[in-house]
Amino acid sequence: MATQHKIQAVGRKDEGKGASRRLRHAAQIPAVIYGGHADPQSIQLEHEKTWLASQHEWFYSSILDLEVDGKVQKVLLRDMQRHPFKQLIMHLDFQRVSENEAIRVAVPLHFLNEDASPAGKSSEVVVTHELNEVQVSCLPKDLPEYIEVDLSNLELGATVHLSEIKLPKGVEIPELKLGADHDVAVVVARHARVEEEPAAEDEEGEAPAAGKEEKDDK
Repeated sequence: MATQHKIQAVGRKDEGKGASRRLRHAAQIPAVIYGGHADPQSIQLEHEKTWLASQHEWFYSSILDLEVDGKVQKVLLRDMQRHPFKQLIMHLDFQRVSENEAIRVAVPLHFLNEDASPAGKSSEVVVTHELNEVQVSCLPKDLPEYIEVDLSNLELGATVHLSEIKLPKGVEIPELKLGADHDVAVVVARHARVEEEPAAEDEEGEAPAAGKEEKDDK
């Protein structure tokens, strides 16, 4: 069962660029909630608490309990605008979710037992993670915070494809319905490239040439 994550917010009536600027100066984040067969609602969140929450993986891939003026709404984060160079969140978009309607969410992949695998133990092998998240479709109650990919049997030259990921009950990957070409690689174990050391012939060849010039000068 997924962990519940509560985020607190306050409704707001002032809108527009000027109002958003004033909120940011007051250490608040302007945001909006939309969808779920209800009208969009403008809200504001405390920047410090929201910034701390945004440092966690679950903030981006889990269903959040967004409490607005004492009323809790189930939402997903759909967009975040950040300041170009400051550690500031400029705006957030949340989408309401309905318990009876399937949602599409990018879920992080957690790779397990890579170091213990035959490929992971070999210094001649480079294990590459081609994907770090995967788009899934499911009902809100079935949404996992992450999906584990067990690499304990990963061999040299092996490729783990999208279709080989073990999914939780009720979860599917829509991409796989589009055909075999969409069954992309998730993890690849390749031979490491060994760069050849520069040959020392040039250094050895320079000395006789210099000596010959000195002999010719005499």
